[in-house]
Amino acid sequence: MTRPERPVAVDRVRSGPSAYAAYAVCVCTAAYGLMKLAQALGANALADRDPLPPELRQRLLARDPFFVASHWIMFTVAVAGILVALAAVRPWGRRVPRRLLLVVTWTAGVFMVVRAFGPVGYGFVGDTLVLTGLQPSPYQDAELGRYLARWDLMLWSPFFLVWGLLWLATAWRLTRAGRA
Repeated sequence: MTRPERPVAVDRVRSGPSAYAAYAVCVCTAAYGLMKLAQALGANALADRDPLPPELRQRLLARDPFFVASHWIMFTVAVAGILVALAAVRPWGRRVPRRLLLVVTWTAGVFMVVRAFGPVGYGFVGDTLVLTGLQPSPYQDAELGRYLARWDLMLWSPFFLVWGLLWLATAWRLTRAGRA
């Protein structure tokens, strides 16, 4: 009796708890990218809640061509980010240089976590300092500064923290998968 042939190994979609972070990165990146697309097309989409320095905030709200272009660029970067996150868990991602995936995922994760904590002026640290009065508001209108700090503290910083931790989990998974 002949033995049945074994099926050829097929690249499978990587799944399981360690791969969920990459899919969650896609969701966060898509949300951010769609917001930037909406802003590029003329929608407010939380633009008035963006904690930018005063002169940049005025240019943003006035739809300065620089900001419109930057929204299109950020939308494009978001699409690329989705592709990078998917490359970490999809079979076609094996064609992407692993080192490139590692550099992008680790860099994105570290950048977003640092942004969330705020040593650059925003984030949990900077917003808390403004709200407690230990640091002056960057705006002449102190109430506007506190308003934007509250938005950043309650929305943007947690979002960037979660998003960054998901990028780091994806990077960690890629690092460990390379050793296996």
